[in-house]
Amino acid sequence: MSASTGEQDMTPLMQVKALTKMYGHRIGCKNVSFDLYPGEVMGIVGESGSGKSTLLNAMAGHHAPDCGEVVFDTRADGPVDTCTMSEPARRMLGRTDWAFVHQHARDGLRMSVSAGGNIGERLMAVGGRHYGEIRDQAADWLGRVEISDSRIDDRPSDFSGGMQQRLQIARNLVTGPRLVFMDEPTGGLDVSVQARLLDLLRSLVREMGLSAIIVTHDLAVVRLLADRLMVMKDGYVVESGLTDQVLDDPQHAYTQLLVSSVLQV
Repeated sequence: MSASTGEQDMTPLMQVKALTKMYGHRIGCKNVSFDLYPGEVMGIVGESGSGKSTLLNAMAGHHAPDCGEVVFDTRADGPVDTCTMSEPARRMLGRTDWAFVHQHARDGLRMSVSAGGNIGERLMAVGGRHYGEIRDQAADWLGRVEISDSRIDDRPSDFSGGMQQRLQIARNLVTGPRLVFMDEPTGGLDVSVQARLLDLLRSLVREMGLSAIIVTHDLAVVRLLADRLMVMKDGYVVESGLTDQVLDDPQHAYTQLLVSSVLQV
């Protein structure tokens, strides 16, 4: 992917600086720093409780960090610390340049609204008003995520889990975001459904030139999708680097344990 070419000459799309989130005396994430470049996919792995989802939600503005910065290169104003943005400005960023794919599709969809309506709502949130154009775009995106446009008026509750997840992806990507946060996007799905969804995600990321941050416990997911990888334990990043390098030659004892546990399965 594009991250490997000319990083030194590129402005980072996002810079995370010493991001910290505490829950009383318990560490959610501590002093996490990295740069994400346009078109790059960053994977974050670790066991349950390692801090990876806390970090993702702090970066995405769902939880206010205790300290640190999340500097995003906005289209209008250049690099801006999203942690100090007004709430309306952050919400608009979340509808335009950012997207968030939840592990459970129901958390990212309105289950009482049709499939087309779910996609159309995001378009209307950024100014779309022409019903025919919105419906046409919704039908197009259903096709792009491998859902028949004949299902455009069906509700998500009538869809399988895999279809709901693909619908959530369509809802998120229809406005052409530059950065997508993904929280265990294949979690809870059957293996065959996971494989199909991963192929879809990989093709969409490449086709749209998306940057993405993917949290998962599944090393096969980051192997397929991520350019770079961060390994978290107890709220800290214990190892980071190019994905293949980290997985093929892990340096930290915890990373070695994660990799060996997969090999033993």
